[in-house]
Amino acid sequence: MTEMGTTTEVIVPYTVSNVEKCMCPKCPVQAGSSCAQEKIGNLKNEMNNLSGNEAPDTQNVPGVYCSSGEATCTDLDPNEECMCKTCEVWVGYCLERGTPMMYFCNNGKAGSLTKLG
Repeated sequence: MTEMGTTTEVIVPYTVSNVEKCMCPKCPVQAGSSCAQEKIGNLKNEMNNLSGNEAPDTQNVPGVYCSSGEATCTDLDPNEECMCKTCEVWVGYCLERGTPMMYFCNNGKAGSLTKLG
């Protein structure tokens, strides 16, 4: 928290639930990425092979960048429209007030929120 009390750190947990809610695999930014498309293709099998609430390795998940940070795939297209605003994770953690606010795949994980009022 800053001295003025205007921002607070936000941590989006990397959980199975957030992986399942994540919209990144459907995002136009990743649509032309052969790397991301391969990971999307493998994700269902990987999720089925995990036990309990164990989340897959972040390196194998083409999403939840608001939690895990920048994408490991280097062929994403940040000129395409980001769809973070349509994501249940984004809404649930009030990331519209965050820094960065969108394009977490390119800008890194959510770091701080501006408090209202």
